[in-house]
Amino acid sequence: MKLVSPEEARRIAIRSQLLDGSATSVLDIVRTLGFLQLDPISTVAPPQHLVVWSRLGSHYDRAELDRLLWEKKQLFEHSAYIRPIEDLPLIRARARRRRRTYAWETQSDDFLRENAAFKRFVLRELEREGPMLSRDLAHHAKTPRNPHPWWGQRQVALMLMILEARGVVAVTGRLNGQRVWDLAERWYPESEKVPLREADRLLAEKRFRAQGVRLTRQGWEAHPDAEDGPVPDRATLLSPFDRLVHDRNRAEALWDFRYRLEMYVPKAKREYGYYVLPLLVGDRLVGRAEPRFDRKTKALELLGAWGDTSRLDETLRDLAAWLGADTIT
Repeated sequence: MKLVSPEEARRIAIRSQLLDGSATSVLDIVRTLGFLQLDPISTVAPPQHLVVWSRLGSHYDRAELDRLLWEKKQLFEHSAYIRPIEDLPLIRARARRRRRTYAWETQSDDFLRENAAFKRFVLRELEREGPMLSRDLAHHAKTPRNPHPWWGQRQVALMLMILEARGVVAVTGRLNGQRVWDLAERWYPESEKVPLREADRLLAEKRFRAQGVRLTRQGWEAHPDAEDGPVPDRATLLSPFDRLVHDRNRAEALWDFRYRLEMYVPKAKREYGYYVLPLLVGDRLVGRAEPRFDRKTKALELLGAWGDTSRLDETLRDLAAWLGADTIT
């Protein structure tokens, strides 16, 4: 076990997450971080893009992520995550699992058994007509009349979600943000078969490597390959889904920075704001800000700022340049 001081742990975490200015490309970032999380909320920008901008700055071309996904196929989308294609065998190993450990696994099994004819319809339509949008499938489907307890009448979306998790169908593109579906065997390349236990071990190892450090009973343990070193005095804002702060308890222990995403908290009970972003300067989380980008007026608005925001202006200027904002208010 390689124990390090809190100061070393902070530097290692920043360097391991490529927030020290060392990132060279979108592909390099996804491979190092392990994945980008997808989410529909884009008060500033979708989180998968904001995470990359935090590392590359205004030079980041968002079209490059699409090229890597749909043209070069060096990345793939699966279950609301973007991953490097070399991790496909590990995700396929998890897709093959048939455990009923969790409630959602049991519910998924029950749904597929109760809707076997509907499943055959979806797969037959994709085989004949795919790639397809879910709404095109829904237009022809005769779904059960009783609403599902999870998704109401959106049975097609639920079926596709379950089949994707099990490696049967795949997202093969995006049309105006909507997922395009096809049979997984027609989209994914051939890959080796990895046992589930080995896949879980390798994915856990990748997570630890990407984090750089983890908190144990003995203190901060650094990954064997992690390297400490100086962190440039660089300022940037982080997405709420950024892996540096995604584990809120770890972020609080490492930086004494309590951070919560409050968009689901009633407005009167929010401590800060709806979609507040942490402000990173060097190897410290020093403040937070709530920017909002109006795509119609091309205005980047600052709704609030807290803590040490002496470096916030330069960060907002870079953010505005990347978004194509005409004004900052």
